Formats: sequence, structure tokens, C-alpha cells
Amino acid sequence: MSTRPIPQAADLFGDIEATPKVGWKDYVPGLLVAGFATLAAASLTDRYGAPLTLMSLLIGLALNFLSADRRLTPGLTLASRELLRWAIVLVGARITFAQIAALGPEALVMVIITVAATIGAGVLAARIFGFSTAYGVLSGGAVAICGGSAAMALSATLGERRVRQAELTLVLVGISTMSSLAMVAYPAVAHALHFSDAQAGYFLGGSVHDVAQALGSGYAYSPGAGETATIVKLARVALLAPVLGIIALMFPAQLEVTGSKSRQALVPWFVVGFFAVAGVNSTGIIPAQVSHFAAETAAAMLAVSVAATAIRSPLAEIVRTGPRPLIAIVAATFTAFALALVYAWLRIA
Repeated sequence: MSTRPIPQAADLFGDIEATPKVGWKDYVPGLLVAGFATLAAASLTDRYGAPLTLMSLLIGLALNFLSADRRLTPGLTLASRELLRWAIVLVGARITFAQIAALGPEALVMVIITVAATIGAGVLAARIFGFSTAYGVLSGGAVAICGGSAAMALSATLGERRVRQAELTLVLVGISTMSSLAMVAYPAVAHALHFSDAQAGYFLGGSVHDVAQALGSGYAYSPGAGETATIVKLARVALLAPVLGIIALMFPAQLEVTGSKSRQALVPWFVVGFFAVAGVNSTGIIPAQVSHFAAETAAAMLAVSVAATAIRSPLAEIVRTGPRPLIAIVAATFTAFALALVYAWLRIA
């Protein structure tokens, strides 16, 4: 087994590494760095009118060299994970079931089709270029569902006999890089096509890899697009459980899920919390002022989370891997991009 540490980015479920259990003072340095990066991003946003999450991403990437300082790890981990989880829950205070229903069953069916086709594209590309079917499932599934966290869950289900540590590390590096690029490039595509908020929200939520970047790109486009992107992205996240079940049936001899990792198949609490808050908001009992405050708080938490995630992204590792093993990730990325784009363009008013 490789002793190289796994890249610690986009770990939404906490299955790549646990949030360090340290004293509260140990969280302060990383939180301060992420907070100051976000304040700098907010200053640029006020001056030039650029989206806050995009500025947070770019400044975080500029500060990527700080990821080598272990003193920042506890705070950056807390910012990139827990803040994102609670931001997702708070976004529910701005969304109602009527908005979710407005997407229609056809859009949700299209999400399922896109996830299946994206995984299939990863498998096909992997086989064409001499890699295993399991590696293709790992690459395609990470793109299709929720980035690095999905990769970890799929790796546990496939087993280390089918997915080597080096391959898992490569997928985590590739997903982190591609998701950061998508957050910058995809909103520009939506603007170029003059997408409505609903179109942009479906496109971004249905194609961007990691949850933080998917929500960030949506809110970078507009608040309305961000709300729709949240719904679509969480629908993809919810598909992790059935996908793991199908993979377990397809690879029964390689199933190596331990009792501690079987919990990965459950719907995560922040997804349940999002829909629970949205349900309460649908009743109309949440005052408009509270809803607005929750939205502003969620936006700030999301910006800090994006900055922390960018600081921790293992950009230097991508140079060492070479392009060939990343082809499966690129093929899956293009498939998700194309299907989400075409559906948003042709079917959503």
C-alpha cells in the first residue's frame, strides 16, 4: 500500500479523514486563514461585482501553498466540511417544496439518466485505455455523484483488490482539479448561452463534481440558480446509496465494506436537514427576515468553505500523475456536462 497521504479535499462525508479532535485553539489558525481569504474575496466582490464564491475559490487557490502547514489542517478541515454541511441545511430556509416540485419528475429522471451515463462513460474510457472496469466505476461514479466522498464510498465497496490506493489517490486529485475548473468555467458557459436561473441551476447542479463547487457555481450565477443547483445536486448525492447497492451486486466477490464503512450508504444528515428545513419553510411559518438572514449566513459559510477547500486542493499532485489515467475522469466529466447542458437548453424554460 502506498504511504503517500490521500489528498484531503472535498471530503463532505468525513470518510477521507475525520475532523481532527483537538482543542478549540488548534482550530483557530486554519479558520482565520479561511476567514481572511473570504474577507479578501468579499472586498473584491464589492469593488468589481464579481461573485463571492468565485473570488473565494481563486484566492483559496492562490493560497494553496499554505496546505503544507499542518498547523492549519484542523481549522481548514472544519471550514471545508462542517461549515458546508450547515450551509446546505440553511439553504433550505429559502426553498419550498413548490420549488422542488417545479423541477418536475422529468428533471429528476434526467438526473438519474445522467448519473448512469456518466458512470458508463467512465467505465468505457477506462476499458479503452487499458484500465480496469473497477477504476472506470470509481472515476465515473465520483464525477456523477459528489466527487471525492463518492470516490471513497465506491472504493470501500469495490475493495482494495480491485481499486489500488494509488488509483484512489489519482481519482481524488483529478476530481479536485476538475471540480475547481468547472466552478470557474461552467457559469461562464451558462452566461454565454443566456440561461435563465432555472436553466443555469439545473445545468450547474447536474454537472459540477463536488457539492461545494456545485452550490458555489450556482450562487455565483444568481441566488435563484443557486437554489435550483442545490436541489439538483442533492438529488445526485441521494443517489449514492442506490449506486453503492448496485455496485455491490455487480462486484460481489470484491465487496469489502466493514461495519464502520457501511454507514456510507445512508442518506447523510445534512441532506435530510435540507429537506426538513425546506418542508418547514413551505408552511410559510418562517418569517421573511429569518429566511433572508439564513440565506446570507449560508452564503458566507459557503464562501469560507470554498476558500478552505481550494487551499487544501492538491494541485501539485496533478503534475506527477501524467494525463493518461485522467482520461476516464475527463470522459465522465464531458458526459455529465453535455447531458446537463443539453437538457437545460432544450427542456427547461
